[in-house]
Amino acid sequence: MNILTKFNTSKILLLFGLTFILSSCVKNNEDPSWIEISEWQLIKNPNEQYPSGVLTSNLTEAWVYVNSKIIGVFELPCKIPVLESGLVEVRVYPAILNNGISATKKIYPFMEPVIISANLIQNEVFHIDPVTQYYETTKFTFENFEDPTIKLEDGPTSPANLQVVSDANILDPVINGTKFCKIVLSSSADRWIASTTFNNGALNMPLPKGKEVYLEIDYYNTNRFTSGLLGIGVNGISDNPNVQMNPQNPNSVKWKKIYIELREVVSGMTSADYYEFSFQALIDDGESDGIICIDNIKAVYF
Repeated sequence: MNILTKFNTSKILLLFGLTFILSSCVKNNEDPSWIEISEWQLIKNPNEQYPSGVLTSNLTEAWVYVNSKIIGVFELPCKIPVLESGLVEVRVYPAILNNGISATKKIYPFMEPVIISANLIQNEVFHIDPVTQYYETTKFTFENFEDPTIKLEDGPTSPANLQVVSDANILDPVINGTKFCKIVLSSSADRWIASTTFNNGALNMPLPKGKEVYLEIDYYNTNRFTSGLLGIGVNGISDNPNVQMNPQNPNSVKWKKIYIELREVVSGMTSADYYEFSFQALIDDGESDGIICIDNIKAVYF
């Protein structure tokens, strides 16, 4: 998925450099040890201090360290040659495609790494099934559309309107529970504008300035839409459109998850007293209809 946001050249160079070093080392050493890592499993933290809502994830990557030395960043599942043997400490950090961009792979700061002791043997494979959970102090503000009163509303000038539905043709119980939000765009309802109502005059979503803040969202769409952040204060409302989700082919559309970084956006709204998420869409050029489904809107912060 191509997402419109800033391009992070330094991280691309880092990944290319790591790949080059790793391949060069393997060529010069015919008998490495091997670490095989399967896909991430996200579980509920039994000690969580704040309700985390429905647990969905898209942890496609892992940052891997052996004895505090970085081995590389890998798409999972993977099998990694390592020029170490004997008893070592292996750290595997859950990582995401930051803002949905494959070139910006980042350790997700809210989830715990896997830390294990491994006895590596040359020409043999050590297998890891990584399991992670949110740190117990992680804070969440979320809307999963399961309660009678929802915290997302259409704007007063929005021709298209959201509906909370249980469409069996789209619903995935693992992701959606029993309901999700659906917007249908047409020639007569060709635009959708909406925002959350988490705060409703009270500071229920106190996003911290200068710290890690993310929006997590699950979506299913045949029409592009944009997420943003509203900064609300005595001087008015500032809308900052942030990341665009491109349309999927109607014949292969599926639920996806994205992690959207908001640290710079939040910190840049110096006069904002509180925040809300915004969403907007215009029917795609050349199309007569389109759908946007969203679920598990979740602010994540410390």
